[in-house]
Amino acid sequence: MKVSVVIRTYNEERHLPNVLEQIALQRADSVSKEIIVVDSGSEDRTRDIAERFGCRIVRIAKDDFTFGRSLNVGCAAATGQYLIFLSGHCVPATDTWMANLTQPLRDKICVYTYGRQMGNGESKFSERQLLKKYFPEVSSMPQQGFFCNNANAALQRDLWDAFRFNEELTGLEDMELGKRLVEKGLKLGYVAEAPVFHLHDETWRKMHRRYEREAIALQRIMPEVHVSLFDFLRYSTNAILLDAGAALQERVLLQRFPEIVVFRLLQFLGVYQGNHETRKMSRVLKERYFYPK
Repeated sequence: MKVSVVIRTYNEERHLPNVLEQIALQRADSVSKEIIVVDSGSEDRTRDIAERFGCRIVRIAKDDFTFGRSLNVGCAAATGQYLIFLSGHCVPATDTWMANLTQPLRDKICVYTYGRQMGNGESKFSERQLLKKYFPEVSSMPQQGFFCNNANAALQRDLWDAFRFNEELTGLEDMELGKRLVEKGLKLGYVAEAPVFHLHDETWRKMHRRYEREAIALQRIMPEVHVSLFDFLRYSTNAILLDAGAALQERVLLQRFPEIVVFRLLQFLGVYQGNHETRKMSRVLKERYFYPK
């Protein structure tokens, strides 16, 4: 059996060595693997690092970049029976990560799986709370619904050939594909036993932009979802209070409270603004939402 690990990168020199080292340490009997790095114009040592680890590097031009297109380019270059998607800042947390993530595909339980994501001591406090919410300690196999996340996921190659990722969305290309698969009667699954450390190194501005562009994409996927100004205020307030309670239990409230407030306000401001974005996307907006700078 052959597995292709497709990694999207842009200036990932900080975490990529650890990511690739952990992939090399995976215990997966009778499995051969290749690593394909899809780079969208890194200006640091990302490509040098990938070359040192023997990765195949596929470049995508800045003007051509979208999240779905970069994955499609990587998948087209892949030769494996199973495709694994991993962000360049997601570090496998165990040496059985690869085997566990692909096992439900090999057992024909699911066609698309995604694994657990965790923060660490460097992560923003509210980010860790979100990861705990959406990526719990218990697997769901198969799961209900079409939520999934390509920061740590696996897909049958023949299903990618048949469906492919939407190249026009500003994000959530994983959920959009998951929705189409579920509508065809196929199954998705969550594998808690395939964990990674998802290490976001984002400025506040970049974080706000991420939630904004994902909300724009969600309009396409679930047009019935509407976020009002009252929702923004309610969601922000409730999230701040919940995070503050968790921080109090961990005895870090005084250190973390200002960060919690900023994170939650920017998160839901991005959601609100993205949900109300109806303008035709100009070249400037396209670069703002797509290009990971």
